[in-house]
Amino acid sequence: MSIKKIAKEQPEKFEFTKENLEVSKKIITKYPEGKQSSAVMALLYLAQKQNQNWIPLVAMKYIGKLLKMPYIKVYEVATFYSMYNLSPVGKYFYQVCTTTPCMLRGAYKLVDACKEKISNEQNKISEDGQCSWVEVECLGACVNAPMIQINDDYYEDLNKDKLIQIIEQTKKDIKPKPGSYKGRMNSAPENNRLTLNNTKNA
Repeated sequence: MSIKKIAKEQPEKFEFTKENLEVSKKIITKYPEGKQSSAVMALLYLAQKQNQNWIPLVAMKYIGKLLKMPYIKVYEVATFYSMYNLSPVGKYFYQVCTTTPCMLRGAYKLVDACKEKISNEQNKISEDGQCSWVEVECLGACVNAPMIQINDDYYEDLNKDKLIQIIEQTKKDIKPKPGSYKGRMNSAPENNRLTLNNTKNA
């Protein structure tokens, strides 16, 4: 399960870059008058991307003022969803799904690989600063379990050895190839489609 960790060390200031401020204004205009607070999730994600993949408290306050909504409401959203990081993460941020389908197919062996090769605790950046990891709830790729997300990409059909290979690549600053590690296309059945093979006997 995902553990939200608020960074002890916080920057004093945050504001969108000129480019991101323009992007935020365009996002806000997509919502009707009086409903601009609905843009909060998109603006939090924008702030996270700008701030090395995590959101400081001052960014939440900044977004609250931008959307004219109470800071606590922004905080509630940021702390609820696992997609928002509230403390610094590694350059390669591993999110390990341990919900039931992944758990049944070996997710905790992937957790063991992260503990051995990245850090012994969640939300702790590796000594080289390259990686960090956390357990999360369902990432929506149950058919290809067990799987993880690294930054914006999915890595599926994993086992401990394959994940260790991926971790070794990221430690060398090499981006691993995303997708199935059994060669499956999308969410195709593991042994190809068998549904229509016995129609002659139907």
